[in-house]
Amino acid sequence: MTEARPLPLWLGRSAALLGILLMALNLRTAVAAISPITAYVATDIPLDSVSLGLLGALPPIAFAICGLVAPRIAHRFGLEVALLVASVAMVVGHLARAFAGSYAILLASSVVVLAGMGFGNILLPPIVKRYFPDRIGLVTTSYVTLMSFSTAVPALVAAPIAVAAGWRVSLGVWAFFSVGALVPWVIVKVQHRRDARAAVGQDEAPELADPAPALVRGLKRSRTAWALTIIFSVSALSAYAMFAWLPAILVQTAGLAPLQAGALLSLFGLMGLPAALAIPILATRMRNVGLLVYAGVVSFLLGYLGLVVAPAAAPVLWVILAGAGPLLFPVALVLINLRTRSHQASIALSGFVQSIGYAVGAVGPIIVGILRDLTQGWTAALIFLMVVALAGAVAGVMLTRTSFVEDELS
Repeated sequence: MTEARPLPLWLGRSAALLGILLMALNLRTAVAAISPITAYVATDIPLDSVSLGLLGALPPIAFAICGLVAPRIAHRFGLEVALLVASVAMVVGHLARAFAGSYAILLASSVVVLAGMGFGNILLPPIVKRYFPDRIGLVTTSYVTLMSFSTAVPALVAAPIAVAAGWRVSLGVWAFFSVGALVPWVIVKVQHRRDARAAVGQDEAPELADPAPALVRGLKRSRTAWALTIIFSVSALSAYAMFAWLPAILVQTAGLAPLQAGALLSLFGLMGLPAALAIPILATRMRNVGLLVYAGVVSFLLGYLGLVVAPAAAPVLWVILAGAGPLLFPVALVLINLRTRSHQASIALSGFVQSIGYAVGAVGPIIVGILRDLTQGWTAALIFLMVVALAGAVAGVMLTRTSFVEDELS
């Protein structure tokens, strides 16, 4: 499928483009900024394994809940207002975490900032659809790439900042970036209201229609919606399981030192960067995007199989292969727009896919941990992840034929 004939990228939509890119740059900061500095936080706020586990489980849970809530907020108030609210929540949440005096406040403020990020997750695909229907591949590539940096940079600098200025500064500094994401959406909203007033000649400008609840409910009948949900779920479950357990797997099966295992976890995360750069553009130009899905599934299978059969032989190769598997994530994001005819349907589909996908992702680390405890080894857990990856191949078959969600609901 090809994109519409492109217009100049900045033509009348520069604020929207800046808003999309700056929002993407903030969508993982709260997730990645706290785990490297929990030892410093614990000097002021007691943290045991249960409290740390709850903080670690919050992101996919919050993102899943936002998948249910965000489309309704967008329907009631409009996309731009919903993104403004998301930006404000991120600013408030970051600052509240920095000033937290107890675990309860730290937890509550984490919920606030993650809710803002969850709204951003859901609403970025449809806002791209609204403002850049002619540049879906390019803009999706840009914002998914910045999401990768949003994961990598905080993890890299959180501890040095905490050492130099304290953990509160390390958590609070990201509020300034969230303020940057807020400004363009204020400008977009003002421009939108001014232009609408000029067009209709009245004091109050009407909002563009956003998805009706009936459209959201109808997605359960869409083959395409379920296919995208499967590949998003496979990517989320595998990624969260690996971020939780890959260092332990490498230490216990490949005989690596903890420092080496941590470095390979970083490599696992960085493998999402080339996928973010290439996959959305490829997806807009390929007739059969199922081939991209199969590539992700095969990468997962080879990486996990290597960790089962010969973990010490080539651990770097196995991590690279497993890390390439989450190319399913940008495939799902770009297809949310390519397989819908309107931004209203894109909002509904984004909420449907991501709410279920992140809920499934949240159970991945739990199941892997249970299998590890039951078997006293990692083979069963890795076989489980291979079975999950195979589900993505089923979705690849479902996506072979180009179809639009709206057509499947008529």
